Amino acid sequence: MHRFIVDEAPLAGRVDLPEEEAQHAIKVLRLRRGDKIELTDGRGRLYAGRISEIDKKRASVELQGERPSRESNLRLAVYMGYPKAEKLELIVQKLTELGVVHIAPVMMTRSVARTQDFSNRGQRLERIAREAVKQCGRSVIPEIDAPVQWDEALRQMAACDLVLVPWEEARANRLRDLRERYPQAVRIAIVIGPEGGMTTEEISRLEEAGALSLTLGPRILRAETAAISAVSAVMTLWGDM
Repeated sequence: MHRFIVDEAPLAGRVDLPEEEAQHAIKVLRLRRGDKIELTDGRGRLYAGRISEIDKKRASVELQGERPSRESNLRLAVYMGYPKAEKLELIVQKLTELGVVHIAPVMMTRSVARTQDFSNRGQRLERIAREAVKQCGRSVIPEIDAPVQWDEALRQMAACDLVLVPWEEARANRLRDLRERYPQAVRIAIVIGPEGGMTTEEISRLEEAGALSLTLGPRILRAETAAISAVSAVMTLWGDM
């Protein structure tokens, strides 16, 4: 079923699709009056709807009731060593599909990209996240930060129940063991290093703040692979996969 985001709350009665969404429904999907769709406000509510009016420029939807949310109870945030543009786009798309609610690029010592590179990228990342939300049937658009400095990232992580740090040199912890130790964790942060990995100083600061370093196995993963793998595993153990 086709899904659309309506930046309007609360949704009730009959609503008009935003111009861009309406044009997609009219020109790309070629929807007709009576077709069933889903609407979300992007903040957690999901609705069944039916196209009630549609012409060359406008589409109206009659709401037919709220649907159960497909959002996980897990509130998962990812703090990602600021990667190159194409990698960040992939990460945003896939982490949105997996259920992450907050993505924060972090300026780490070995980050290749720089903050000025982000100036024209924020809107594109938001569009990628919105399309991923529609594709996978979510009802929450994840928050995507502009690149944050290390101290600000640590401050944000302090509000989480659990901070996990996949690290190629970690040996002691595995995710399944941490799940047994912290079964009630809901607000979980995952910290992923940039292409060159995190420095020992960065790992030390995280551990001093209470973060737990862990291994994802004997193979060294690329940054984007580590992010997707870690989120998938955490969603499997703590979430709804």
